[in-house]
Formats: sequence, C-alpha cells, structure tokens
Amino acid sequence: MPASLSAVKHKIASTKSTRQITSAMQMVSTSKLNQIQKHTKTYQVYAAKVNGVISHLAQAHIFNLVSAGGNSSVSPLAVQRPVKKTGILVITSDRGLVGSYNSNIIKSTLDFMREHDLNKDNTVFLTVGNTGTEFFTKRGMNIAYQYSGVNDVPKFVDVREIVKTVTEMYGNEVFDELYLSYSHFVNRISSRVQTYKMLPISEESLESTVDDTESDSEEHQVGPEYEFEPSETDILSAVLPQYAESLVYGAILDAKTSEHASSSNAMRSASDNADDLIASLELQYNRARQAAITTEITEITGGQAALE
Repeated sequence: MPASLSAVKHKIASTKSTRQITSAMQMVSTSKLNQIQKHTKTYQVYAAKVNGVISHLAQAHIFNLVSAGGNSSVSPLAVQRPVKKTGILVITSDRGLVGSYNSNIIKSTLDFMREHDLNKDNTVFLTVGNTGTEFFTKRGMNIAYQYSGVNDVPKFVDVREIVKTVTEMYGNEVFDELYLSYSHFVNRISSRVQTYKMLPISEESLESTVDDTESDSEEHQVGPEYEFEPSETDILSAVLPQYAESLVYGAILDAKTSEHASSSNAMRSASDNADDLIASLELQYNRARQAAITTEITEITGGQAALE
C-alpha cells in the first residue's frame, strides 16, 4: 500500500476512535443533564416559597427600616454600607470540553467590570470552579475565596460551606456588596449569563431575583401593612440566611445544568464534525486508491505494448 494511502487510512481509523469517545461523552453529559433537571424541579418548589416570603417582607418595607437603622445584629445581610470593595461570585466549570460555556461567563464578567468601573484594586473575586480561578489569578485579580469539585448533581450540603463563607466575609466587611455571575440554563440548546446583586439584600436587589410573574400573581398581591408575630427582626434573622442559601444553591444548580447542556452540545458538534471528516477522508482514500489502480493498469498496459 502506498504511503499516502496508508496515512489516509490511519487518519480515518484515528478519527473514528475520536468519534467514539465524543459520542460516549455526549451520552454521559446528556444523562447528567437529565438527572440534574429532575433534582432542580424539586428544589424550585422550595425556592419559590422562600422567594414568596421575602417578596412579602419587601412589600412591608422592613428592609429599609433595618438598613436605615444599621441593625447588623438583627440581619447583617440586609445592612447597607458605603461601597469600598465589590465582590463578584463567579461560577465556572472545573474542566474543559464544555464549548463556549466558560468563555461566555468570563467575557460577561469582564464586561460587567468595565461598565461599573471595577478593577483589581476595588474588586474581590470569589470563584467556584477551577477555570474561573485560573483565569482571574493569571490576571492578578484578588481571589478572596475559591472552591472546586462541585458534584455533577450538587446537593445543598455540598454548597453550605460556600454560603457560610460568603455571609461571613460580608459580615467581616471583606466586600461591601456582592454580585453573582453564572450561566443560566434556558433550554438544552441555549443559555445566557446572568449577573445580579446578591448582597446586601434589599428591595432593589429583590427586583432582579424574584420572578416578575410570581410577584404579580394573585397570591402575592398583598398590601404594605402587616402585623408580625414574632417581630420583624426575628423574622428577618431567620429568613434572610435561608434566602441567601437559596440564591447560591439555586445558582450552582442552574450553572451545573447549563454546563451539562453545553458539554452535551459540544460533544455532539464534535461527533458531527468527526463524521464529516471521516466522509471527506474516505472520499480522499477512494480517489487515491482509484488513482493508484489506474496507474498500475497503465503501467501493465504500457509494459505489454513494449513487449509487442
């Protein structure tokens, strides 16, 4: 077999092996996506209830009362102070092979920094995922906290450490406001990066996190006057930590769902490209083989003619 035919045949075999790997990875990612979607549906019921309670409290305007009074002993998560340092909690993946998933999050975060005049001197990063940690570390950003190894289908106990650390850092004034940046899962072929304020919790920040349709529903059409039992401060001290936990855990669930979808799409595209490449190589191989056969026939015919 000529060297050119042997090389093309080797490329075909190698590409077929790659296609088998990418097809298997697509199946794994799709399986993980199905699992986490089932888990997310059950969690959304709890998150909706917590958001409902918080939206009621917001309509009672007790957030303004707490923040205005600076009552940090009641609920430090709702106390507003002059912004000297801005924290950004960025959720990326621990590995590659997820298409444009990580690059979209990082690009959106950098755009957000430019729009708000943020730089390495007035910004503190909290990163979930090795990709974000490595990117911002190489660029000299201040990484105050990093976490990696989030499970493919994360449970709440897996992120409790993250929530505890975030709230403690805010209470210790490591940063004065915190934004959450991650990829929101829209459907299996689409996602979009979301960036919104998480801390301090206020009526303004609630507008970007509580679903408009939920707050406009008949169930949530309530008046601004309430009688609280126990007191407003007791309710806030109990509910706000749960709300912060639901925001972080919900974002990680959402981000992981988007990651699995992006990985599945990337592996499907890789498999499709491998199929196209195999077809092109097989056509090239057949043409080269036919040319070699034609050359051999011509040589034999020429030899016979010379003998005659």
